[in-house]
Amino acid sequence: MSRKPITTDEAPRNDNPYSQGIVAGDTLYVSGYGPVDPDTGEAVDGDIRTQTERVLDNVAAVVEEAGGDGLDAVVKVTVYLTDLDDYERVNEAYGAKFSGDPPARVCIEVSRLPDDVAVEMDAVAHLG
Repeated sequence: MSRKPITTDEAPRNDNPYSQGIVAGDTLYVSGYGPVDPDTGEAVDGDIRTQTERVLDNVAAVVEEAGGDGLDAVVKVTVYLTDLDDYERVNEAYGAKFSGDPPARVCIEVSRLPDDVAVEMDAVAHLG
């Protein structure tokens, strides 16, 4: 099976030892993204809804770079929250970003995320 890294300037980049995404066959594995603006490299200002929107924009950018149809190609998401009290507000923003049937999902509370952001998501997308 071929394995191809995906890189785009439309999602945050860093110098850590992982790819923004990896295509294996017709599946894309998107690394975890927080609410970081790819132009500034800084977390966006705003409430958890604004942060969730930025996270999903970052995921969509990687999917599109890999040749997928943005969030419509996503089949599985893992949501990491530092406070489950944000769950309903995250759901509102999350639901607004997906058309049709939303992907399968897991949501877990974690004690801390990189750069002390409140939300991070990784995803799996089908490109075939």
